[in-house]
Amino acid sequence: MLKFVEILEDKPKLVNRSFDITIEKIKAAIAARGQCTIALAGGSTPKPLYQAIKDTDLPWDKIHVFWGDERYVSPDSDQSNQKMAREAWLNLVDMPAENIHPMPTGAKDPTVDAANHERELKEFFELENGEFPVFDLILLGMGDDGHTASLFPHTEALEVSDRLVTVGNKDGEPRLTFTVPLINNARCTMFLVAGENKQPALEQIFASNADEKNYPARLIQPKGELWWLLDRAAGAKINN
Repeated sequence: MLKFVEILEDKPKLVNRSFDITIEKIKAAIAARGQCTIALAGGSTPKPLYQAIKDTDLPWDKIHVFWGDERYVSPDSDQSNQKMAREAWLNLVDMPAENIHPMPTGAKDPTVDAANHERELKEFFELENGEFPVFDLILLGMGDDGHTASLFPHTEALEVSDRLVTVGNKDGEPRLTFTVPLINNARCTMFLVAGENKQPALEQIFASNADEKNYPARLIQPKGELWWLLDRAAGAKINN
């Protein structure tokens, strides 16, 4: 694993840096393999990144978009990660509909929808049993409790190692989420973290010893590159 930690002056500079890296990774993947697979994060921090990507001249037909997690809500809900990314980016460019792979939430049973999405991933990446997909880029945020994707502290989802997608739990509300081994199989994983409220969790995540069950973002140790992009408010106590 190659680990990079950068502390940017403010959130706009964080977004600019994440944009540069994202575009670089997209272009490199297309040059090397003919397409790019990217998994998006929800939340407010990556939204301006998506808005910037939409104004870029890219071969949209060679980019396949997935999500690292999703709230178990309708796609037209204001809480939907899919809806946010579509409105900020995907609906505004000429990307083929079949290149957009949202997590399904319509079965009225999150376990069924997790299995359905896992089946889609296996078919798309042409996986054998026991194999995990290799995403070119997975974008992640981090909550002030140290969670990432929908991998929350002390939840069963943290222990799942034999599946690609599982059901996360946030205060009794189900979420769909990529599993830890899937995220860790990526060529590049990039955290975007902003805000002073993230300082306590980041101190534990960057500490030499801490409990991963308390701070699940510590579990993200990808085989490829790991990027932590922090604004100064979030990273003030990090010695990188």
